[in-house]
Amino acid sequence: MTRALQAQRKEPLSGELRSAVIFLHGYGANAADLMGLADPLAEHMPDTLFIAPDAPEMCAGSPMGFQWFPIPWLDGSSEQESQEGMDRASEDLNAFLDGVMVDEDLLPEQVMVLSFSQGTMMALHVLPRREDPVAGLVAFSGRLLQPELLADEVVCRPPVLLIHGDQDDMVPVQSLPEAAETLQGAGWKEVYAHIMKGTGHGIAPDGLSVALAFMRDRLGMG
Repeated sequence: MTRALQAQRKEPLSGELRSAVIFLHGYGANAADLMGLADPLAEHMPDTLFIAPDAPEMCAGSPMGFQWFPIPWLDGSSEQESQEGMDRASEDLNAFLDGVMVDEDLLPEQVMVLSFSQGTMMALHVLPRREDPVAGLVAFSGRLLQPELLADEVVCRPPVLLIHGDQDDMVPVQSLPEAAETLQGAGWKEVYAHIMKGTGHGIAPDGLSVALAFMRDRLGMG
């Protein structure tokens, strides 16, 4: 039984829905964390719906926030609890993505995912195992979990833009080339990367600009 994810949304500025960006927040945050990006992005993507779900579990390490799954070195959970949490959250996220496409009458190629930190770990795990590729994934400051499984389990290969700060002390910047190498080794043709100089575990203006250009291109906005 999947859990229904509560979401915030910002309707298209133009009033005409042609695409959607789904934000997946990090550990201990919530939907509002990335929805702040919707306003600056909407000016350049006026026909786009922005929607951000809260992750399915309350976060032990952040009472006001949510988590996709437990993280053993942060909350004292076991590896098994972490794995079971990720498996369950993957089902929740798949159901949420399906629901958005059905409810908004969108095709996968009209849907973009922008993720951060633990949200990126979820996106890199879930999206390649779906039947149809979304328009693309902008993956900020995360890492590819279980890289050894990807080549055997991949079903589709959506374009991926990996972005990371070179001063990140939460998720090492080395996670970016490791993910890129694994994706390319599993047959990806479109893997792009951008390093945000002098940036920690966050999203800098240059990273957001690169993300915007990628999303507009993948969604056919010229």
